[in-house]
Amino acid sequence: MNIKSKNLNLLLLFRVIFEERNLSAAAQRLAMSQPAVSHALKRLRQDFNDPLFVRHARGMVPTPLALAVAPRINEILRCSEQLFEGLVAEDFSQVEGTFVIATTDIVEQSLMPLLLPKVQAKAPGLTLSCRGLQGQLPKAALEQGGADLAIAGFFGDLPGELHQQALFEDHFVVLASRSNRQLQKGLDLNTYVASRHLITSLKGDLKGLVDQALAAKGLRRHIAAAYASFLAPASALVGSDLLLTCLSQVARQAVLSQPDLQMLPCPLDLPRVQFQQVWHPRSHQDPLHRWLRQWVHQCSQALGTKG
Repeated sequence: MNIKSKNLNLLLLFRVIFEERNLSAAAQRLAMSQPAVSHALKRLRQDFNDPLFVRHARGMVPTPLALAVAPRINEILRCSEQLFEGLVAEDFSQVEGTFVIATTDIVEQSLMPLLLPKVQAKAPGLTLSCRGLQGQLPKAALEQGGADLAIAGFFGDLPGELHQQALFEDHFVVLASRSNRQLQKGLDLNTYVASRHLITSLKGDLKGLVDQALAAKGLRRHIAAAYASFLAPASALVGSDLLLTCLSQVARQAVLSQPDLQMLPCPLDLPRVQFQQVWHPRSHQDPLHRWLRQWVHQCSQALGTKG
């Protein structure tokens, strides 16, 4: 049987006639004319090769075949209605699956503790899966479904077909040990350049934003080590003379967990960092994805800084 030749809307007609047992009442309920209902019933009879309903003094009486297929037709319609109701109503309590967020450990540390309880409360069957970025937009993963959302502060100019939304801004500070001997007279640009530094380099490149700003002044710094993480370098500062230039989100958490560390103003004029969430047009209208992006945006409003 070729299902393309079948009109599944006729199943709804079957259910209404089965319930009403009257063509006039069925036509009124379906907002159709009675001739249109009679014509549709004729097509339905041809599809089933059975009269389905016969006239009687009590109205339209179902045939044995109609009685047999009615429960199956009702189940098909019930499943169809649940499918489309799930797309319209934002009830995700029965949703099961995985939502992949391509991001960094900064976002995992700051945003996820706010986002996860919201998602668990409304969609307990949904798993949020964070995957690390390699210092660039995961364009192919967004296109091919390997990632549902990308969140970071280093995407720059984006391809025109992708959707984006600003989340929060942050600024750079310097993180150092309270016992750092180089900082006894404070931190100025000369002391900054003379110090040894830890950096984060997701791509393995040792010439980042700070180094570009220094080069514009004819200066350079010594890099002691490059990490593939934004959070990990802070622990190496304890009791050392090393410096880490990082976002204030990272510095604040590090100071809270390591009493030896202090957060200082950066002596170099660096641009603020704008975090964004980016997604592909394939998921732009999806109710679940849209709901999750709304929560990402709402939770991120608590993370912005004015420094």
